[in-house]
Amino acid sequence: MRATRWFAALTILGLAGCASVPPPRLGSPGDAGLVAEQVAREQALGKLSDWHLEGRLGITNSDDSRGSGSGSLNWTEQGGTYVFTVDGAFGNSFRLSGGPDGALLEGVGKQPLRDADAEALMQRAVGWSVPLVELRAWVLGLRAAGSPAQLSFGVDRLPAVLQQDGWRVEYRDWDTSRQPALPTFVVASKPPYAVRLAIKSWQLK
Repeated sequence: MRATRWFAALTILGLAGCASVPPPRLGSPGDAGLVAEQVAREQALGKLSDWHLEGRLGITNSDDSRGSGSGSLNWTEQGGTYVFTVDGAFGNSFRLSGGPDGALLEGVGKQPLRDADAEALMQRAVGWSVPLVELRAWVLGLRAAGSPAQLSFGVDRLPAVLQQDGWRVEYRDWDTSRQPALPTFVVASKPPYAVRLAIKSWQLK
């Protein structure tokens, strides 16, 4: 495992399944070999539709303490659906689930909350403004589809910093016992938000 740079924006899940790999039209400092290796990683990991991770999640909103919290995280994707559970945030637990037909938030307020858009739902309910769709790609160490990105690499030839849609995503540790390697410590920031994700375990299906 590499230690060079915990979670942000739970991208909740490419909320509708796997996003296609964007073309390599970004600025990627490094040699052509590094870019080719990243494209190969994206082609392999971008096909994943079933996976599960456990870890710790922390989100900070420097402008509004209502939007800050931390807790243990369980995140499961299966086909086009997802379940995102955080225990301990805001003194309790909440569960976000859904898929292409919309999102359901339980544990915040007396009644479950629904919305067609998970990101809008989280913003309204708990004050989190995070790019949930993009996060699904970022947590796997991939560029999100649909917009240009800049990517720089570490001495281990793995992504070190990804900049996309105004967010800076730092990869501070990796599980290199897997091939392709998977991130285990991710920090995403876009003022006033900062998200830290420390991943204890990955399960790929």
